Order: sequence, then structure tokens, then C-alpha cells
Amino acid sequence: MPKQLLLIWAIVCSGIIAYFCLMDSGNIPVVNFPSIDKIVHFCFHFGFTISWILFFKKELKGRDANEYKAYLVSFIFSVFFGITIEILQGVFTVTRASDVSDVLANALGAVAAVFSAIAFKKQIDKI
Repeated sequence: MPKQLLLIWAIVCSGIIAYFCLMDSGNIPVVNFPSIDKIVHFCFHFGFTISWILFFKKELKGRDANEYKAYLVSFIFSVFFGITIEILQGVFTVTRASDVSDVLANALGAVAAVFSAIAFKKQIDKI
């Protein structure tokens, strides 16, 4: 898959996550399921991290001797993106609040994505 397409995909995923995390929470249907918010954060950052891993693996291929750099860069990017979104929720929205436990759920989703990507490294390298 061309790296430009992977970049577009990663940017679109990032934009969708930013939109849903910063939109008016009054527009989100209420779901009575324990910890659904944390599950959503985990899943968002799992997908976010995987999409950036795919791009960075293609971008760094052949340039860097460290084959795991894409995983590390994607993980760090995901954590900082999640922290930034939480700060923006507290500063720029009236229906949302910053939550440290959301940052933890984001980071856990990123960690799970990195370990999953490493486990499926052979398949990912074919993309």
C-alpha cells in the first residue's frame, strides 16, 4: 500500500478521534454500560496507534536500522495526542472535562496496539 494512502488514513483517523472527543457531549447518546467511556478511549487509541504504526513503518523502511522505531514513535505520538485532547476538552469545551483516567485508557490502548502490531509483524510488513 502506498505510504501516501497510509498517511491520509492515519490523518483521517486522527481527525475523527479529535472530532468525537471534542464535540458537544450533549450530542452523544447515553449508553448505560459500565466504563463505556474508557473502552471507547482504549479503542480510539488502539486504532490511532495502529494506523500511525502502518504509516511510520512504511516511511522509515530502509532508512533506519532500528526496525522498532515506528512502534515507539507511534506510541509516543498517541500518548501526546491523548494528553492534548484532554487538555483541549478542559479548555475549549463546556460539556467536557479533562480526565486523567482517560489518558490512562488512551495509553493502555496504545500499548495494546504496539504489542498487537509486534505480534502480527509479519503481516504488517506485507502492507
